[in-house]
Amino acid sequence: MSRRSRWLRQIEALDPVHDHTEIYRISAGYEFPWDYQRALELALFRTYCVPTISALLEATGEFRDRPQKRYDDTALLMAELAEHGYDSPRGKEALRVINRAHGQYVISNDDMRYVLSTFVYEPIEWISTFGWRPLSTHEQQAAFHFYRAVGVRMGIREIPAGFDEFWAFKREYEAATFRFSATNQRVGTYTLDLLKSWYPKPLSGAVDVAIRGLLDEPMLTAFGFRPAPPWIGTTARGALRTRAAVVRLLPPRRRSKLAQAGRNPTYPGYPAGYRPSDLGAGPPPPDLDPGFLTRPRSSSAQEY
Repeated sequence: MSRRSRWLRQIEALDPVHDHTEIYRISAGYEFPWDYQRALELALFRTYCVPTISALLEATGEFRDRPQKRYDDTALLMAELAEHGYDSPRGKEALRVINRAHGQYVISNDDMRYVLSTFVYEPIEWISTFGWRPLSTHEQQAAFHFYRAVGVRMGIREIPAGFDEFWAFKREYEAATFRFSATNQRVGTYTLDLLKSWYPKPLSGAVDVAIRGLLDEPMLTAFGFRPAPPWIGTTARGALRTRAAVVRLLPPRRRSKLAQAGRNPTYPGYPAGYRPSDLGAGPPPPDLDPGFLTRPRSSSAQEY
């Protein structure tokens, strides 16, 4: 394990407050790239259990009509922030895209805070269960400070100043808001269909039931999804822990798996490379209920 802990030793030598960007870059890019990707997919999936969030996503039609692009763009924008830092030129460009997209719609500050909290705590919980090692205290604290700084730059107000307080907010918000709605179910189904589309069609049914086997009861209830048979969840979790045992034996990664400035074949929407400004959704659909918009439609909407 001495060789395998190379990156952890470097992380432990850094300060989780002042060096949070570098710690998060190492953790997400070198130590746990696959786990962070899966955990952030689950984090986004989890936010669709809040009816006010799913109602807006359903109204825009983006998840119905362009689910792969929405997934690609969200993943790439988050990776840009992690790889280059939120105050780098590419990081600032990514934040402008994010803020422009959110600025078009009426979104409550609490919903914004909740989504931000999932980016901190879902990876912690996923990696503690399925990672080849748990995240260190330095990594957990760095993730909190990283996303808190991102949230400030997104104009999100009243983000708790402490790690434990923000985690408590996440749990309390889920308890208060998770409930079934038709828009939860539709957006959840679009997302489930997207995840299934990444595998050969004959495996679609198995992927469907495996994903449902990994969802907890509050999520299943909020989506109105049928629970998978208990043995499915047990098998899926066993497979993930077996993967972790294998990864534990591998040498430390030499190259980051986060976003790169050039060609990125992982994301089929951008085979020739991209800039952060190429990402993100377009203007609101013309038939969108004006109640979802931050201001009336006019020619000035082109500023977005």
